[in-house]
Amino acid sequence: MNRKPADLDQASLRILDALQQDSELSNAELAERAHLSASPCWRRVAEMREKGVIRGSVALVDPVSLGLMVNVFVHVTLEKQEKKTLKTFTDAIRDRPEIMECYLMTGSEDFMLRVVVEDLFRYQDLVMNFLTQIPGVANIWSSFALDQVKYTTALPTSHLRD
Repeated sequence: MNRKPADLDQASLRILDALQQDSELSNAELAERAHLSASPCWRRVAEMREKGVIRGSVALVDPVSLGLMVNVFVHVTLEKQEKKTLKTFTDAIRDRPEIMECYLMTGSEDFMLRVVVEDLFRYQDLVMNFLTQIPGVANIWSSFALDQVKYTTALPTSHLRD
């Protein structure tokens, strides 16, 4: 992955900051926050979408309101860290909706997952009937989140400012 940061001016950074706080802003509200008129604001948003700077917009749903009470960080090591085994694992977990995030790691574990489920029985089922069945998995250990101290989806932009 050889990507450099997008070349964004101050107005574009203001647009990104505002959209990361509230993606449902109208173009007029967004333009006002970015100190632009509506047409240039709309063009900048369209250009950032086209370039992949803005990848999409989603609704953030409260997991507890859906009965998803257990948030688990799952550490996975593989028998061998080779291309075929890595692909087997990533292909297996890709479509599991309760696996919210998956990272290939350095250090003592190969992958770290964030899993959200209803209860410990659902988590046990995921581990016993899914994760342990993936070829090449050597070890699985879990860290249960007791409380969510901070959660944000907004990426920092201050390092791109003058």
